[in-house]
Amino acid sequence: MRLQTKILSKEELQDKICVIVGTRPGIIMFSPIIRELKKTKYKFFVIHTGQHYSYNMDKKFFEDLNLPEPEYKLENIKNCKFHGEQTAKMLEGIEKILLKEKPKIVLVGGDANCNLAGALAARKLHIKVGHVEAGERSYDWRMPEEHNRRMIDHISEYLFCTNEKSKQNLLKENVLGKIFVTGNPIVDAAYQNREIAKKNSNILKQWNLKEKDYFILTTHREENVDSKENLENIILGMKNVCRKFRKKVIFLAHPRTQKRIEQFGLNELIKFIPNFIMKDAIGYLDFINLLSNAKLVFTDSGGVQQEACIFKVPCVTLRENTEWVETIELGVNILAGTNPDKIVNCAEKMLLFEGKWGEPFGDGKAAERIVYIISKEVISWKVWD
Repeated sequence: MRLQTKILSKEELQDKICVIVGTRPGIIMFSPIIRELKKTKYKFFVIHTGQHYSYNMDKKFFEDLNLPEPEYKLENIKNCKFHGEQTAKMLEGIEKILLKEKPKIVLVGGDANCNLAGALAARKLHIKVGHVEAGERSYDWRMPEEHNRRMIDHISEYLFCTNEKSKQNLLKENVLGKIFVTGNPIVDAAYQNREIAKKNSNILKQWNLKEKDYFILTTHREENVDSKENLENIILGMKNVCRKFRKKVIFLAHPRTQKRIEQFGLNELIKFIPNFIMKDAIGYLDFINLLSNAKLVFTDSGGVQQEACIFKVPCVTLRENTEWVETIELGVNILAGTNPDKIVNCAEKMLLFEGKWGEPFGDGKAAERIVYIISKEVISWKVWD
């Protein structure tokens, strides 16, 4: 009779791969990896943790990108108010699925709570962990995303880095896992999904926008939107931007951001800003069509900073730091924080930027490399029939 243990033995693990998603950036990042896994016919399954739960932030992404529905989806995560509660609920749900499926490796990507939960669940069961987009650092200890990245990197067996810089970050921290510089699958996703967007999105026509004649704003980081002062300052900065440059600013408001605007009583301020247009979050194909044709983007999102760089759109980052230092070094991104005057000054500088830049995040073949490495390092069968 087998003793009841809290881990899975090597003999119990099966030649299959688990992919964890749960947020908009995660779904985007893993879309080329899922496509590559389908193409190579390796056995895999997807767990959606439900961290993002609105239609536009979740299901529509799978529909737009022609991705298969996840085999598993956790419920009621949206009801969790705190980081610990949310992470614990996801960890519990993921663990149950891993005990059932017994994959040889779990892939997580980026810095959201769902990735930490997935990595912890796998680590505790002695299932190997692969971290896509490993080694990125903002060095801002206020950010929960920074905590998550560091913890995931230090419990992962396989670390898939964007470039040499992220590799060096990991070497300085003496991580135990194997490090591979693969490029970032966000580049693969941008190239692949932009082609889909060209065929299926007519958002510019719907919103009466001309190419390179409007700005975009996104903000969702808790240090910004959970602070009335910071959120109000961002909106005041946009008010000054609208007045100075006389361009439409399309504010794609995350559900969390809309909730805080209501709670802080900022709706009236927004209402009277000329050319400032607040919209609900939109599907990804519409978003990349909107982003790739924008004149300038304001954001606190790491993913949007990357996408702006890939699509050659200058960026003003509404933070005091960024994990994507490459964009600052290239001069295509600038840190404005939330000071209204600085936001306007930074916008003026970026609108004057006329340089051309290469792609610091990879060549669009990261997914292919990651799947190949997993096949060599983890999976014993070459192709699944």
